[in-house]
Amino acid sequence: MKRAVIIVAGGKGVRMGLSTPKQFLDIAGIPILCRTVGQFRSFDPSIDVLIALPAQYIDYWKRISQAFLPEGSYRIVKGGEERFHSVKNAINALSPDTDLVGVHDGVRPLVSVSCIAQCYTTAALKGNAVPCINPPESIRTVLTDGTSKIIDRNTVKLIQTPQVFHAEVLRHAYAQQYEPSFTDDASVVERFGEKINLIDGDRSNIKITTLEDISYAEYVVGKTKKVH
Repeated sequence: MKRAVIIVAGGKGVRMGLSTPKQFLDIAGIPILCRTVGQFRSFDPSIDVLIALPAQYIDYWKRISQAFLPEGSYRIVKGGEERFHSVKNAINALSPDTDLVGVHDGVRPLVSVSCIAQCYTTAALKGNAVPCINPPESIRTVLTDGTSKIIDRNTVKLIQTPQVFHAEVLRHAYAQQYEPSFTDDASVVERFGEKINLIDGDRSNIKITTLEDISYAEYVVGKTKKVH
């Protein structure tokens, strides 16, 4: 089966308070986005990698990535106003013979090859696969009157990426009009009428959001891991 992955990298780094978007920051000397691409190429060297980037950062990305990623190892598409529009632009650029498409956050560089493989394998069998983990903390929901009540954390899942789908299903799902409730690709596909298949994710597959996350990521990868 022909596989593709859309890597969404439209962050501005606002929450970190930095001028450089977080996807371009280094983890142990290698840009986050390079590490993310490298994990998918380690899984499948022939996978079609499409990176959705803000137009103003495309040239910058090309400069910083050339030392770490082989020429021709990815394609670039222009990002849109919202994540939904960035993914839709990338879907429109997919090869017609693509069978399976994953969508992954560019700032999740610690995703394991085994997690990626399980997502694609499950999607091939069941139509889609969405990785998730159980929340380790207690959870409460806030009510309209300002009070709160406990929720059974066994009924709650923390959703990760890559979220993998049959290509035709994803194409049709993204033909829908954008809604603010579309927080990820699973929500778009679910609105289209598809049942979502949850699988076990990886607790280390964090989304880099803060400077503390970068410190954790450097601890995980060490100083010797290379992007292939």
